[in-house]
Amino acid sequence: MTGSTTDPEATDPEALRARALAALLAARERTTLLTSCVEEAELTAQHSPLMSPLVWDLAHIGNQEEQWLLRAVAGRDAMRPEIDPLYDAFEHPRAERPSLPLLAPAEARGYAAEVRGRALDVLEKTPFRGTPLTDAGFAFGMIAQHEQQHDETMLITHQLRSGQTALTAPDPPSGEPFTGPAEVLVPGGPFTMGTSTEPWALDNERPAHHRLVPPFFIDTTPVTNAAYQRFIEDGGYERMRWWDPAGWAMVRRNNLCAPLFWWREGGQWLRRRFGTVEPVPADEPVLHVSWYEADAYARWAGRRLPSEEEWEKAARYDPVTDRSTRYPWGDADPTPERANLGQRHLRPAPAGSYPAGESPLGVRQLIGDVWEWTSSDFLPYPGFAAFPYREYSDVFFGGDYKVLRGGAFSVDEVACRGTFRNWDHPVRRQIFSGFRTARDAGPTETPAPGTA
Repeated sequence: MTGSTTDPEATDPEALRARALAALLAARERTTLLTSCVEEAELTAQHSPLMSPLVWDLAHIGNQEEQWLLRAVAGRDAMRPEIDPLYDAFEHPRAERPSLPLLAPAEARGYAAEVRGRALDVLEKTPFRGTPLTDAGFAFGMIAQHEQQHDETMLITHQLRSGQTALTAPDPPSGEPFTGPAEVLVPGGPFTMGTSTEPWALDNERPAHHRLVPPFFIDTTPVTNAAYQRFIEDGGYERMRWWDPAGWAMVRRNNLCAPLFWWREGGQWLRRRFGTVEPVPADEPVLHVSWYEADAYARWAGRRLPSEEEWEKAARYDPVTDRSTRYPWGDADPTPERANLGQRHLRPAPAGSYPAGESPLGVRQLIGDVWEWTSSDFLPYPGFAAFPYREYSDVFFGGDYKVLRGGAFSVDEVACRGTFRNWDHPVRRQIFSGFRTARDAGPTETPAPGTA
């Protein structure tokens, strides 16, 4: 068994420098879109206690870029040291941020723009070697990922806000309806999980290590809205037997009966999506469900959520070459034909889309469309070392967090790969989360007939 590989350009400093520039510019273009499509009052308002005002995210993006690229990499003096505490995510919970003396929108934009101008000068002059922060341009890739992660956070805020539609995008391309098998057998045996070679992988993705995974079946596609509606109609939210005790308490306390943003009217399910009300599309992956809801559905269906290592083996293992690839389709970067990423669309594609992105085992949509809950707690890999700061991953290990994998339509490719790990509290529903299910495989089993 061999380990994972990286893109050949990953060892070329100038190719990495060009990639870093493109990633930084793409992130800033998206940030600008998300903060320029609404009035100033919408930027400074808190649309949910779960989220920051959009203007906080904007200035925080600039502050992190200043701290890491201008101060840590280039050794420059702080531009605005007095604002560091305002934009420290650990010092001020989101619910408190509207009461802080935040930079006004115009000032926040100006600050972020000035930092970016200086950062591009640093990018041009920094050798991509010599320190852990500069090797392979890691700090620049980290900052591009950080900005894109906050862009996703701001997109969640846009979904939570009330009022008129502010964002538009074309629908995903419609292909032939999926007619493949409902599940795929993933063979048992060892595989290489995580990475030690992906240049911009974050600390919780490292190091590469071997995992022995028994054979299992996994859904070929994410669970659809139509399938989830059958769970609802069968009394899924009314029967304690399917629920983790904490999940059942959440259901009863909040009178839940469907995914977030759904309601029933005139005999059909409707949903609100970025300010637009529409019928719930039957063939799309279900979205805005908590871990507890995903777990309850899986129990109702006589299945379970896949573990994190099962998900990654399904997404990365190539049985022909006996190695782990960067993505389900191989080592090449994502393209619009392979995955629904980057906010090109504001919704998941129908289940079974993107045949060009399927894994060698035939599993589809493992990258993009919806984040997928796994059964696993967020824990460090053997040999984990915090870098470049403990607060990115280390402080979250062992807490009340479940791992999500695969990214969503809301995620940019720079912050999404086969090894990328996301995590959140099991009660969270505002995130762009869905799931697929799995089951143990017997020694002589073959995939069951039918479609997802």
